[in-house]
Amino acid sequence: SINCYEIPTALASEIRSSIFMMGPLLARFKSARVPYPGGCDIGSRPIDLHLFGLKELKVKVIEDYGYINCDGKNMKSSCIHLDFPSVGATENLMMASVFLKGETTIYNVAKEPEIVDLQNFINALGGNVQGAGTSTIKIKGVKKLANKVEYTPISDRIVTGTYLIAVAMTKGKLRLTNANFESVFSLINKLRKSGCKIELDSGTIEIECNTRLLSCSFETQPYPGFPTDLQPQLSSLQTICKGTAIVTENLFETRFKHFPELTKMGAKITTKDRTAIIKGVSRLYGADVVAHDLRGGAALVLAGLCAKGKTVVDGINYVDRGYFNLEEKLGSVGAEISRLKQ
Repeated sequence: SINCYEIPTALASEIRSSIFMMGPLLARFKSARVPYPGGCDIGSRPIDLHLFGLKELKVKVIEDYGYINCDGKNMKSSCIHLDFPSVGATENLMMASVFLKGETTIYNVAKEPEIVDLQNFINALGGNVQGAGTSTIKIKGVKKLANKVEYTPISDRIVTGTYLIAVAMTKGKLRLTNANFESVFSLINKLRKSGCKIELDSGTIEIECNTRLLSCSFETQPYPGFPTDLQPQLSSLQTICKGTAIVTENLFETRFKHFPELTKMGAKITTKDRTAIIKGVSRLYGADVVAHDLRGGAALVLAGLCAKGKTVVDGINYVDRGYFNLEEKLGSVGAEISRLKQ
């Protein structure tokens, strides 16, 4: 019964994923009015590729007073080449193209597992999308989608990775079920090289760590490279590893905001531009720290798990965006963690 194609500013300013409504709104109403998105401050995250792709679909885009007005009355299928394999732009263009007559082809698309999952969901509704997981996606327009469908999304690979790193930082042992190890294999590879014992089975990951790990250098890349959304957590692990790690953040220029907070806890970190040098210490110490973004906040929670004394993480509302009942999940496997009432 939805009948509005405008996203309220108050909602859009809270979370960046509001921009993902552009594609579905255009597919549904041929119109969309969306504010510029807010969300975590991890650097410049322009939406120029979203708008470029929509314009290639003959959407008339007018930007005024903080809003993006999209007129899609003359939308047509097209061939689009993205300058960068943007996850958001890929998904928005997939959704916007579902009903367009003919075939839309998008080149140099993102290959993340979430792209494949979106394709599978659209197809389960009766759409016709092919190629997700490769560099080219083709969307053949259909006249309508099913009114309802039962569909189970894939498990969250960043949550999976966060729990694996939590075990590594606390020298624990854990079995994760409903976990796709292929989607986090870049992390598993790093953890194994550092000294973790990891066993893989269909839908299950078992990890054990009973010794101080070795440092490992890494850099973030689009999938299947190491994910930027796990950089803060793995960087947190490096602070207590034996040796020195060099961390390079290639995707977001201000994704090191958690480092000054880790330094309060005793970490030895030097940064220059998008590179950090982390010299491992024998242990961290509890402190009052502040989360400035989602994944940085998770990294601070992980640091608190292995730090001596009590750690208080403020700004936990950021962490709630990406983790459901994080304190309950960690507490269920032995962590001494609780949410402070405000």
